[in-house]
Amino acid sequence: MSSIGTGYDLAASTFSPDGRIFQVEYGQKAVDNSCTVIGMRGKDGVLLIADKPVSSNLYVKTANPRVTIVDQYTGFASSGLYPDCVAMLDYATGESLKHLKDYRSPMPLKKMANAVAEYAHYFTLTVHRPFGSAAFFSSWTKEHGPQLFLVEPSGLCYEYKAWAIGNNRQMVKTEIERMQIQNMSFDELTKEAARIIMILRDESKEKNSRMEMGWVGADTDGKAIMVDDEIVSAAEEWARQKIEEEDLDD
Repeated sequence: MSSIGTGYDLAASTFSPDGRIFQVEYGQKAVDNSCTVIGMRGKDGVLLIADKPVSSNLYVKTANPRVTIVDQYTGFASSGLYPDCVAMLDYATGESLKHLKDYRSPMPLKKMANAVAEYAHYFTLTVHRPFGSAAFFSSWTKEHGPQLFLVEPSGLCYEYKAWAIGNNRQMVKTEIERMQIQNMSFDELTKEAARIIMILRDESKEKNSRMEMGWVGADTDGKAIMVDDEIVSAAEEWARQKIEEEDLDD
């Protein structure tokens, strides 16, 4: 009975007999069923990509972004329950401002990611509902180069070369493993990311979605920026033509 969570999923502080915390697993499931978000670390920066679903044409296109910035030097991308994503973002922003006030320097990315991970885990320890969101944090510095961290609902924090979260994560990981992303420039990353997203859309028949991209790298002097719509549209057009060419070759 414990394998299906019966009686052991009523509180986040309860372990099942086989050592599982079902509430945390439910939080991870919320991320797995949400939109696809990708983090890719190239040779001179980090690209964050999200395929944000748009349920109505009446929405303002910039509303509820999945890719945004924490502070001037840190990129942020999230998947899962959107209010939980915003809570993670707000906490990271607060920690960044506190560090800047105390030390007069930007908060190191690893320290920020670990602080948010500890905050997420704190909710499990204090019998709150675990976060139903996961978030990427990205930065570029002369000292460390490009960095990419992921904070999961459980409070785990990992550094990645590239990773994906959301409902098509496994397909994305398979595509990324075939690529030499560590040698790719910004333009190459945007095009390949768009190609992966377009393939996923064709597979899932998803039409009402919008691609968002964020970048931080050497060419921006370490400042996190949102990628212009014109660049995203150009990448989508390149990806569409590339997929058509591959279909013709087959």
